[in-house]
This record gives sequence, structure tokens and C-alpha cells, in this order.
Amino acid sequence: MNMPSPKNTVKLTEQAIKAIRVTEKPQKFSDERGLYLYVTPTGLKSWRYDYRVNGKRVTLTFGRYPDVTLAIARRKHLEARTALASGTDPAQQKKIQKLERSIALSNTFDDVAKAWFGGKEKRRSAVWRDTHGLYLRRDLSPFIGRLPLADITGETMLAVLEKTRERSGPKTADRVRQTAAQVFDYGKRKLKVSVNIARGLAGWTDGEMPAKQHRAWLKASELGPFLAALDAYPGYLTTKFAALLLLLTFVRKKELIHAKWVEFDIDAEIWTVPPERMKMPTEEKGRRHAGHHVPLSKQVIKILQELQPLCSGSVYLFPSNSSLEKPMSPSTLNMMLKRMNYDGMLTPHGMRATASTILNELGFRGELIERQLSHVERNEVRRAYNHAEFIEDRRAMMQSWADYIDEVRANSAIGVEKT
Repeated sequence: MNMPSPKNTVKLTEQAIKAIRVTEKPQKFSDERGLYLYVTPTGLKSWRYDYRVNGKRVTLTFGRYPDVTLAIARRKHLEARTALASGTDPAQQKKIQKLERSIALSNTFDDVAKAWFGGKEKRRSAVWRDTHGLYLRRDLSPFIGRLPLADITGETMLAVLEKTRERSGPKTADRVRQTAAQVFDYGKRKLKVSVNIARGLAGWTDGEMPAKQHRAWLKASELGPFLAALDAYPGYLTTKFAALLLLLTFVRKKELIHAKWVEFDIDAEIWTVPPERMKMPTEEKGRRHAGHHVPLSKQVIKILQELQPLCSGSVYLFPSNSSLEKPMSPSTLNMMLKRMNYDGMLTPHGMRATASTILNELGFRGELIERQLSHVERNEVRRAYNHAEFIEDRRAMMQSWADYIDEVRANSAIGVEKT
């Protein structure tokens, strides 16, 4: 093995470096205080710095010439000596920085987002998966997907959000920000980034966001006129049945219009809404949800018995008018309410608020109402230990609610006849 020849004493300048001739042996050209240019027999030139730590010799390389000029080499040499004087080994520091860069390059936004999404998707609803998946795929990944998470600045994130705002409006853009914020939160927990720049942009749409509109619902005094108008509605009987079932069960619209006959156990007087159609995690802390159990009142069972012959053998309670293999359109109930002149006064989702409000006013226990609404317990401790279904208590409540609807409906009909 050929050893480098003794250090040359040529004063290093750019001109002197270019004039160096290659020899059969490696050469060292000294600059100052341990900095030198190392030249191989093949002509490769690199900057090196020899120093000692705890009595051991260490060699630190600064890069190849001419990529690293003489001036840059001297600056790097000064930084290394300064670090050494403060008790830091510059070679060890360089290794750590190289490792950090390597880790950062492997921790791109896409990498972290994939890990975050993959760890949650099995415990989240289809709506959650579709929504966050779209924001990641359409709004975030094309612009910052390949950037290391720690290298994404607030200015970059704001530019991405502004682009989304121009296309989809401020409300959607802020939802995209919230998705990004959850990715950054996950990155912080995994020590991949120290600052959540997406959360730092909270409020960036101030003054642009439309006022939050609650879905319209009916007060107890407004329920009678609505039921009278529903009875008088000249549209499809199946659509009227759908509205009544929403009011009697107060499930979500999607849970109803996609309902299949196989989900109903008439003998047991129970309807099990499968978890994948619900607005809740399908699995939580290792416990898979069996779905939402809806006790069926006698009035609901009667509607189901009248409805089944109208379905022409479809698997759906409410098949589309164009195909028995598809469920009713999501807009059908909204259009019915509009034609009944209830547009802006009531929405399908508002029937849940109507039922909840009136039942609370009637003195029913809040926990029964919340369970019937299939609301997820916000307190994580209670959610982890409270798996109570309250089936029998809810069955009694739902029968009372159906009886109440019948009474209001009958009184409304009498009122119509008197006028």
C-alpha cells in the first residue's frame, strides 16, 4: 500500500492548485493548521483536516476540489476548529448531520402521511377514509409529497392552501390544512419534525369562511303541520315512507337510503346498521364495532311490512327508480322537502335534531338519546369502558317516540279537517 508522500510546502492558491502534477504516489499539499489538499495518483483532489481527539488522530474531509474551492475549504476548516475548541468533535458532528439528512430524506410528507393514514384507516369510517384520502392525493401530495417533513415551511404550506382555496374555496382549503396538521402531529410524535406548521396556520382564512349553518330542524310546535303536509304530499309513497322512517328512527340519511332488508330482524324488532355505513370508527382499541342497533317500534314494523311489496324484490328498502340494484338518490328526500315548501326549514339530517330536542324536552335520559343517535362518546376513558347499548331502555323510548308522532299526526289531521 502506497503511503502519501510528505506534505508539500507549496503555498496554496487557486493557480497553484491547478498547476499540481499527478505522481505515482498520493500527495499532500499543506495549507494551515492541519488543513491540506490530498491528491491521488488518479488526479482526484480533496480537502482534509487532521486533528486529535483524546490523543487519537482524526481526519475530516470537506469535499472534492474544484467543487469545494480553496476559500470554501478554509471556511469549513475554521468552522471545524471552532467546534473543536468548544469541545465538539467536528467529524462526529458531520456523521450525525449526515444521518439526520438521510433520515429527513426518508421522512417525506408522503412517507409520514402514508404511515398516519395506514394506522387509522381500519378504525375509521368510509367517509373519513374517502375525505382524507382525497385531500392527501389531490391537494397535498402533488406539491409537498416528496419534501422532507422538516423542510416544509409555513410559506410553502400556505402556498399549497391558497391553491386549494382558489379551486375549491376557503372551507375546503381549511379542511385540507386540518388533514396536513394531523400528519404533522403524527410526525411530531415520531420525532420526525419539531414544529407543526399546519397548525400554526390556523385562522389563515379569517374573514373568508362562510358562517356555519346548522341544518334546519323543527320545533315541537312545527312537527304537526309538517306531518300533515307529508300526508298530503302527492309524490311517491316510498319517499314518504323514507321520511317517516328517518323521523321515527333518527338514523342518518345515508344509513337509511342504503339500508338492505337483510339488516332487519323483524321477529327481534331490531335493525343493525353495519359499521362501514356509519359515521364512526369500525374498530377502536382492538374492539370491532358490531354496528348500530336500532330498536324498531310497532309503527316502524308496520311501515316495513307495507314497504316490502313496493320494492319489487330489490335488496334495498328504497331502490332507485331507474334500477333495483341501486339505492335511492341522496337528493330525493331533499327534493321532496323542497317541493313541500320546507326548503330552509327542515333537512333530512335536521330530523335527528328534531327528535333529540323533543325527547330531551319530554324528559328522556340524555345517554339514551345520544346512544340512539349513535354519537361517539367524546371522553376517551368513558368510551373505552362504556360499551352499554341500553337496548331495552331505548326500545321503550323509541316506542314512546313513535306513539308521540302518532298522536301529533292524528291531532294535525283533526286540525286540517276542522279548517
